[in-house]
This record gives sequence, C-alpha cells and structure tokens, in this order.
Amino acid sequence: MKEILALDDLAVPLRALRLLVVDFGHLPAPTVSISSIHPHRLELALHSDLPGFEAWRAALDVAPVSVEYRVQGDGRTHVLRTTAVYAGAELELVGFGGVVAPVAAEAVAA
Repeated sequence: MKEILALDDLAVPLRALRLLVVDFGHLPAPTVSISSIHPHRLELALHSDLPGFEAWRAALDVAPVSVEYRVQGDGRTHVLRTTAVYAGAELELVGFGGVVAPVAAEAVAA
C-alpha cells in the first residue's frame, strides 16, 4: 500500500510557486498543477498562449534548444514543453497554441 502524503510533503513545489509569484508576478498567469503523485514537480501550463510560454522560458533562463516541440489534436495544436529546476522543484513549463493551418502528423515526424 502506498503511503498517503501530507500537505507538508508538497512543500518544495509550493515554495517554488510562492517564489515564482514574487519573482515573476508580472508574467502571464498559467494553469498551475501540483500533485501528490509527483510531489517535487510544479507544472505551469499556458493554454492558447505561446508568447506567454516564451516569456516564462526567457524569465527562467531556459535555453531555446531545451524546448521540445510537438503537434497534437489532429495537427491543430502546437505544444511546447521544457523542464527546469527552480527553488529545488522540478518545474515543467508547457505551452499550447493553435495552428493556423493543421499540420499532418507525418510532416511533424519528418
């Protein structure tokens, strides 16, 4: 049986979130996820906002080459994803944006 975590067990990502608000409160507001499944991870997701993703990426000093690019939703959605360490937490930054003309999955794989 898996041990049940206490809220205190999520202190690392919660502390990182607090510091992000202080350091980067002027940036676009992401959807924030913290889970007891991955108690050291903090996810920031920007839906329909690739410029917001880029603002966060630059503020966190993540190199552009560290960003993974995908297309999902039958070629209708760009997905940018990267990870970094911030205040001891594994920070996952995800950006979603619409595609003007759908991209075939085969073209992305090429």
